Amino acid sequence: MKLPFSRPKIPVIQLRGIIAARPGMLSVESCAPMLERGFAMAKKSRKLVLSIESPGGSASQSDLIGQMIRRKAEKDKIELTAVIGDVGASGGYWLACAADKIFASRLSIVGSIGVVTGGFGLDEFIARHGIERRTMTAGVHKRRNDMFAPRKPEDEAFTQALLDEVHEMFKGWVRERRGTRLTQDEARIFEGDFMLGERARTLGLIDGFGDVEQIVKELGGEKAKAVWLRPRPPRGLLRLILRNAAEATLDVAEERAATPILR
Repeated sequence: MKLPFSRPKIPVIQLRGIIAARPGMLSVESCAPMLERGFAMAKKSRKLVLSIESPGGSASQSDLIGQMIRRKAEKDKIELTAVIGDVGASGGYWLACAADKIFASRLSIVGSIGVVTGGFGLDEFIARHGIERRTMTAGVHKRRNDMFAPRKPEDEAFTQALLDEVHEMFKGWVRERRGTRLTQDEARIFEGDFMLGERARTLGLIDGFGDVEQIVKELGGEKAKAVWLRPRPPRGLLRLILRNAAEATLDVAEERAATPILR
C-alpha cells in the first residue's frame, strides 16, 4: 500500500569522469554494481536517469557500458533519460545515446563524434643522444607505430583504417539510437567537432534542455525525489595512483599509438 506521505523515487546513476579500464575511472567493471542497483530500484517506477559528466575515453569501454545499459533497459522495460551536465562529448555522448531521451543545458559541451589516437616520435631524440633501441619481436607488425622508430606509411595507413572503422561504429550507434531525430546534415553531425547544447538540439543530438532535478520531477511528479547512485572508489585510490603514475607514463604513450580514443 502506498503511504500518503511517501515520495516517488527516481534512481539517478552518475556516469562521471574519463572512460577507461583503469582504477578510479569509468569502466564496465566500475559501473556494473551501480547499474545493477539502479535498474533494480527502477522496476517500480520504470524510469531511470543517467547523469552524464564525461569528455570520453576508451572506445571499447564506452561500447561495453552502453551495451550493458541497453540490455538491462530492454530486459526490464525501463525508460531511460540521459542528462548531460558540463560535458557529454565523444565517449560521454556514446553513453548518453544509451538513453531513450537526452537533455542538456544550452551551454553543455556535446557531440565530438569522432575518434583520435596519438603518441610521440622519439627516434631523432634517441639518435641525437646516442641511445640505441633494442627490440625483438615475433611477428612483423608487432611494433606498429613504435615511438622510437621512424614513421612508416604502412603503419599510418593501418591505423587510419582502424580509426575509420571505429568511427563508422560510433556513427552507426548514434543513428540507431537517435533515428529520425537527427537532421539530414550528417557532415555537421559526424565531423568530430564538439558543440554547445543549443546547436546540438538543432542537429537532433539532444531532445531539449533540463537539469537532473527538473527531469526527475517531470518523470515522477513535483514530489519526486532523485536517489543518486555513484561508483564506489577503490580502496587506497590515491596511493595506487601515485604508485602507478611514473611507470604508466611510457606505457600509456606507447599504448595510445594503437588504441582508439573517443574524445
